[in-house]
Amino acid sequence: MSVTHEPKLISGNANMPLAKAVARRMSMHRGVNVGLVDARVERFNDGEIFVEVFENVRGEDMFIIQPTSNPANDNLMELLIMADALRRSSAKRITAVIPYFGYARQDRRTKARTPISAKLVANMIVEAGIERVLTMDLHAAQIQGFFDIPVDNLYASPVFALDVMTQFRDHLDDVMIVSPDVGGVARARELAKRINAPLSIVDKRREKAGEVAEMTVIGEVTDKICVIVDDMCDTAGTMCKAAQHLMDNGAREVHAYTTHGVMSGPAVERITGSVLKSMVITDTIQPTEAVKNTPNIRIIPTAPVFAQAILNIWNGTSVSSLFETPTLEPIYEGQFGT
Repeated sequence: MSVTHEPKLISGNANMPLAKAVARRMSMHRGVNVGLVDARVERFNDGEIFVEVFENVRGEDMFIIQPTSNPANDNLMELLIMADALRRSSAKRITAVIPYFGYARQDRRTKARTPISAKLVANMIVEAGIERVLTMDLHAAQIQGFFDIPVDNLYASPVFALDVMTQFRDHLDDVMIVSPDVGGVARARELAKRINAPLSIVDKRREKAGEVAEMTVIGEVTDKICVIVDDMCDTAGTMCKAAQHLMDNGAREVHAYTTHGVMSGPAVERITGSVLKSMVITDTIQPTEAVKNTPNIRIIPTAPVFAQAILNIWNGTSVSSLFETPTLEPIYEGQFGT
């Protein structure tokens, strides 16, 4: 039986536009058509998921593109069932490309009798026959250790750095990178180092989950262009309160860069009515029409970096090279306008 010598992509329903964009980028790189494997991922009337692959995948290097975003359980089950279908069809290797890894916030026991759901999900992914995971900006870096298979965790900060240096090129000396909490300092520091900017922290204290009781700004933000950096924006409550608090402390203007635009519930309404001059998200989660139509939200594509990472994995070359600006600049050439 002959096999092709190109990586093969397959996608669930979680973010089909991203999967098609990755396929297009890979086609440009390879000079041959890299399309999505013809398959159907459907539901029976009772909600059960059914997968059928219409192409031969025996001996192929398969990449499943499927973020486990809302609805998290449905999209996770699609991923697992697609992996099982490919494994039973004798695929040579199965890599899960999970741009947004759901359940990542449950990475430790915060109190008695609570689960570590991220570890459970990792176990399920491995048991389904997936041999490698490619993701972006895990909520907690230690989640890589939950897997007994290789995990490549890409970072959005190198891409954000290119955008910041383009958008604020005439005012870079006034830019202040801000972490919205103490736990995100490492992520914010990484971006600050890349653009040679100072770092500030908004220390928040919660009375209960989802509600912030008190905020304190650590660092001098007076007359600064503050750029809040976070890995995800869910209901946007904390983000908008942090932006307002920075303005109250003398910031000239506030912008936000967040990798995963979860955008649940009142998020769009809050961002629209907030003091945020702009908010930049990526398309790791498929944006809704409301998000796309919000004037102060801008979306940066991740297809260029995921396409290159997939090719590097397939070729057996370095994925960490994508963390370097000289590698990323040609990949994103022409993407960042003024």
